Amino acid sequence: VNKKKRPQSDRYRNGQHTTIAKARLSVEGFDAQLDKFEKKLSILGRAPSTCKSYSRHLAMMAMHFGCLPTELEEDQITDYLHLLQQQHNTPSDSYFKHTVYSLRMLCKVEGIKPADIGLPPIKKSKKLPVVLSKEEVWALLQAPALLKHKILIGLLYGCGLRCLEARSVRIKDIDFDRQKLHVVQGKGKKDRYVPLSAHLCRGLHKYIEAENPDIWLFNGQPEANRKGGDFDSRYSQKGVQWAVKQAAKVAAIKKDINVHTLRHTYATHCLEDGMDIMTLKEMLGHESIETTLVYLHVAQSGRIKPFSPLDTLFDVCGRPAK
Repeated sequence: VNKKKRPQSDRYRNGQHTTIAKARLSVEGFDAQLDKFEKKLSILGRAPSTCKSYSRHLAMMAMHFGCLPTELEEDQITDYLHLLQQQHNTPSDSYFKHTVYSLRMLCKVEGIKPADIGLPPIKKSKKLPVVLSKEEVWALLQAPALLKHKILIGLLYGCGLRCLEARSVRIKDIDFDRQKLHVVQGKGKKDRYVPLSAHLCRGLHKYIEAENPDIWLFNGQPEANRKGGDFDSRYSQKGVQWAVKQAAKVAAIKKDINVHTLRHTYATHCLEDGMDIMTLKEMLGHESIETTLVYLHVAQSGRIKPFSPLDTLFDVCGRPAK
């Protein structure tokens, strides 16, 4: 039996066969619901990446059941979340959590109480961040063959930048005279200034003279913006991630390192070098001091640094006999 085909959307004409686009076409009413959802997230000031992530999780659920997520019974949602738990090993998995977060936001938009559909609470992870030693950071800075990657890693560590913040640095954001970097519209749409190391300033001068970047400090291959015809010529997120992973590989660092590890390391080393917690909060661009306080559990700072009694045992009892 030949089924009547739905008209193709603009996304399909452009060859963008995304999960979201497929759900818009195949699930009745989802197109209108998602438009309303995305408009609300935009008004609330959520980042485009957050909006895209939530929309994708809702689209996956809509396609799984063939109906709107708001039409599901509590048992169906429970079964779906249990399936995700089995597929992704643990309820703390980010895929599981973001599915719940997206449903909570949809409930808010549609005026539904999350408790009415049995959404579980998500416990915050109490894992401490991975932090590099200063020797490991030095090895990481020496590892890249390209000056571009050396400067990138130096900026991530030396200024405590998030991945998107590093990608979004423009030439005009660098104040060499005052040795400051203007971080424009970081997470939470907040601006801040962070100090630039004199060593990093020398490296930046050398890099800019060699590469002659125009607008963005780090350029990459232009990629089409999916929502329009604009092109983003900034260094891609995958490019930044690759540069850090490759440097760690060359430096033979065994710790599990990602781009954010350098931000964790920046925060920890700042505390160990004497920076107070409130100043660090401002340097990191944190909304709440609670987020910054986690580094107090990692930093070896204070009047007496933490130690192992095994060291004092060896000092007292392990000395060779005269």
